[in-house]
Amino acid sequence: MTLGHISVMERASRLFDEVCLLIVHNPNKQAKFDIQARLEMAKQAIAEKGLGESCNVKVMEQGLLATTAEQMGATAIVKGFRNSKDIDYEMPMAQVNEDLSGIQTIFLPADEAFGEISSSLVKEVFSLGGDVSKYVSESVLRKMQEEAK
Repeated sequence: MTLGHISVMERASRLFDEVCLLIVHNPNKQAKFDIQARLEMAKQAIAEKGLGESCNVKVMEQGLLATTAEQMGATAIVKGFRNSKDIDYEMPMAQVNEDLSGIQTIFLPADEAFGEISSSLVKEVFSLGGDVSKYVSESVLRKMQEEAK
């Protein structure tokens, strides 16, 4: 989880009464951490930003996004994007999510400070010994450092 993800959640939390960060297993991506570790990292990262469950952001594991959103009574699915490539990737999923649940997807542009920073890039820079501290929260950085030992 990067600070770009946190930025999207922070802005979404100003637009909606409640924001649920749904952690999912994406079979098309190689996750560095298992789902439980990612849940904990997300909870710690949003707590560091003051957005935790005491505020209006909570973290949950989920299966199919559209089904979970529908069961929760969600009014929107919020997705962040960095560039047109992200939009091209996300648009078909937004259409399917609407077809399955009737819920609209809202796209929020990345904060310009994180506009081209992906979690894959952060993992790559970190694996090569680079400093990623300005792209991830302190708790995520600690977890990455512990895992690297």
